[in-house]
Amino acid sequence: MSSLLRSRVVRQAALLAMIVAGVAWGLSGDRASQPMADEVAQALPPVAVPNADAKSPAEMKPYTERMVGTEITFDMLPIPGGELLMGSPESEAGRNEDEGPQHKMKIAPFWMGKCEVTWDEYDIWSFSLDVKRRQTLNVAPTERDNISDAVTRPTKPYTDMTFRMGHDGYPAICMTGLAARVYCEWLTTKTGRYYRLPTEAEWEYACRAGTTTAFSFGDDPATLEDHAWFIDNCEKYQKVGKKKPNPWGLYDMHGNVAEWCIDQYYEDGYTKHSAETPFFLATKEYPQVVRGGGWDGTAEMLRSAARDYSKPEWKIQDPQLPKSRWYHTDARFVGFRVVRPLGGADIKFPPVEKSVTEKN
Repeated sequence: MSSLLRSRVVRQAALLAMIVAGVAWGLSGDRASQPMADEVAQALPPVAVPNADAKSPAEMKPYTERMVGTEITFDMLPIPGGELLMGSPESEAGRNEDEGPQHKMKIAPFWMGKCEVTWDEYDIWSFSLDVKRRQTLNVAPTERDNISDAVTRPTKPYTDMTFRMGHDGYPAICMTGLAARVYCEWLTTKTGRYYRLPTEAEWEYACRAGTTTAFSFGDDPATLEDHAWFIDNCEKYQKVGKKKPNPWGLYDMHGNVAEWCIDQYYEDGYTKHSAETPFFLATKEYPQVVRGGGWDGTAEMLRSAARDYSKPEWKIQDPQLPKSRWYHTDARFVGFRVVRPLGGADIKFPPVEKSVTEKN
């Protein structure tokens, strides 16, 4: 056997073993999902995208990620590392007690989605549109497809989750924090680049974009309508990227939809933040942090420091028993955006088991 053929056989065997392991993880939950994504990134080269590679902060550039097998793309912007004075001063109008005490946090550089994740992106995962497209066109799956296809996907929604408020170009909504996290894991395997939800500190750091005022544009909410969709200027969510961006080019950090973070919410969490504990990884559904405020929120709820969290009431209309772990039918104001740390995979998440319905 030639050395080239031997190398190819060894590589294919290794990939097959990874695919089998991925399927086993999806069915049994015995394997943590994020290490699986890390192994994929190491075994296969990432999807080629201009400007997506960087070895230092100075090399970080904006890039456009491709959803392979589709025509969908989304933009990622570099966020420089630095120090965040997290929380709000006691003198800030509309301040809540859980926004203090103010404390300093060091933030490593990362990329962040220029806009919130849209239905156009989210549906590829949630409805397996990439798989269905390959089947329709009779296209054989790639090695990467085989691994990303093994990532858990949600059960079918029991109603139209857009609630007729708009689809193309609008932010995806009504997903649980778990659904948003697993989407990121799927996106990691799909692209070969590590994606996740932001920590609460990363989110506030990116929202502030170097500012220390109540909003990223200043303290006066009189001009908020130029920057955000909220209760004073809309009756439903709007297409992403239509208002003014913040100083780092991020759209809709204030308003439109509130955004999931990976953190478990603790009212006194800011008394526990430290270099050793920069975040509190959510391990249960309630309460999990969301930030930024939504289209139905008041100006005070859209401040850079304002905090919110998931509640059981977000599933009141869910007719299923037990209630779905993928959907928050009553959280029509909650979505998310993704981040990608410069240093690669930095947080490992607990495993996600497939339910009986998802296995069938």
